[in-house]
Amino acid sequence: MSGKISVKELAALIRKDEIDTVLAVFPDMQGRWMGKRVTGRYFLDNVMEGGLHACAYLLATDVDMEPLPGFEFAGWQTGYQDFHMLPDWATLRIIPWLEKTALVVCDAAAENGASVSIAPRSILKRQIERAAQKGLRLKVASELEFFLFKETYETAQQKNYHGLEPFGHYIEDYHVLQGSKAEFLMRAIRAQMEAAGVPVEFSKGEWGKGQHEINLRHADPLEMADRHSIYKTGVKEIAMSKGLAVTFMAKYDGRQAGSSFHLHASLWDASGKKALFWSAAKKSPSPLFSHFLAGQMALAREFSYFFAPHVNSYKRYQSGSFAPTRIAWGRDNRTCGFRIVGEEENYRVENRIPGADANPYLAFAATIAAGLYGLERKLPLAAETRGNAYLAEGVADVPKSLAEAVDLLRKSSRAREAFGPEVIEHYLRSAGLEQASFDAAVTCWEREKFFERI
Repeated sequence: MSGKISVKELAALIRKDEIDTVLAVFPDMQGRWMGKRVTGRYFLDNVMEGGLHACAYLLATDVDMEPLPGFEFAGWQTGYQDFHMLPDWATLRIIPWLEKTALVVCDAAAENGASVSIAPRSILKRQIERAAQKGLRLKVASELEFFLFKETYETAQQKNYHGLEPFGHYIEDYHVLQGSKAEFLMRAIRAQMEAAGVPVEFSKGEWGKGQHEINLRHADPLEMADRHSIYKTGVKEIAMSKGLAVTFMAKYDGRQAGSSFHLHASLWDASGKKALFWSAAKKSPSPLFSHFLAGQMALAREFSYFFAPHVNSYKRYQSGSFAPTRIAWGRDNRTCGFRIVGEEENYRVENRIPGADANPYLAFAATIAAGLYGLERKLPLAAETRGNAYLAEGVADVPKSLAEAVDLLRKSSRAREAFGPEVIEHYLRSAGLEQASFDAAVTCWEREKFFERI
């Protein structure tokens, strides 16, 4: 058995000793899986009915798992309380690359049962509900890029992440021969993802040495965010099993292309059967498409933190790199922040601003919130940018730094209206602490530049 399973099927597999471990997980602020490995029988006896608990600091920490000060939700002043992890049984599935293991994604809840508002999954569910109240439904998809190395994570750390050997010595964009060298891994990823209920469209080499892309099939936003996070963790685990390492950093090397998370979105009716971005009668894009895209563009700068959440994220935005620098839109134009692709029911917006380091729950939530903003106000769509958007005049820039993005988010009344002030303040605090930590660091660039010559 593979892919998604029912609770009844899980119980049977545990009793037959075909599953002995259940990964109960939730996405943290960075979109990473946090949780516990629960023995199968204990899961049946104690977790199935009541869920389990985790420490609240997991939603108030940085990538180093350092408890950070200044969060209202959790801190030393709250005693770092627990929150409840409630399994979402629709996410239950087998994880085939881990022995006898199933996985279930959990929602974060307070002891009184109320949703934890600052948890990424809660944030996305709230935006999905807002769309549903208007009789609307979104379908989204992820295109994620990563770099593959002939290293382990341990050897990379021992080298201080310098002089790493990529799995490829020339740019391999669409290059089948170079792709064949890594096919033993790419094939395993594609097959294992399919078996885990994460449908894949294809894989290909990308515009960097050792860079690859695997496209996931579209789904509703919550399902897609779960798949996205299962995929990111799974790619690392499968690569680890073969003595290799991958990174989803937005920009791991200034001389190489960045790694993106191209976010495809389309709007549908409540049934999910009628596409609303295209007018069949007029055989052209619909007014809803124009308003939705206009909303995304109007709030792209204010919401940029949700697409580019780290200091490193902004190193990716370089002219002539296939990463956008302008809040522009164009039909099948890869120099624009928003690329319009497809026809009729496949007509959709590809947001090229998110990096591979983005939290998918927050990126999808921002996409929905911005689109709804445009629909509610019937915003007019700016003129299409034709040709090279990197050189376009009179078009707004993508923020150039985390500091700029944080300032835009802090000043955004529209973000507070869409997400709630407690959500915005929580993530502003996280971003501010990362910026402060980076500002205090002495980098390799500074030592190389000034050690002798200053």
